[in-house]
Amino acid sequence: MSIKIRFFARFRELLGTDIVVEAGADTDIASLVKRTAQKNKEGYDAIFDDRGKFREFVIVMRNGKRVETADANKIPVGGNDEIAVFPPVAGG
Repeated sequence: MSIKIRFFARFRELLGTDIVVEAGADTDIASLVKRTAQKNKEGYDAIFDDRGKFREFVIVMRNGKRVETADANKIPVGGNDEIAVFPPVAGG
């Protein structure tokens, strides 16, 4: 199945955006983002810590709804899902 991953702000600069990847039926959100981010070490390190966990400030959304990063490894992706990954948001 095809899944779209969109990275934003600094993550987009490092990894690109609107990336379509193929995933198996048992693929979870965390695994999908990891696999995609591994194409750029700096991008991967910006999103994941040295234990392979999402950094505290990373925001992940699935189809426009926020996903707790601690649960992302338990949530399977589905066909035509869109996963969005954001750095911390600052206003001004």
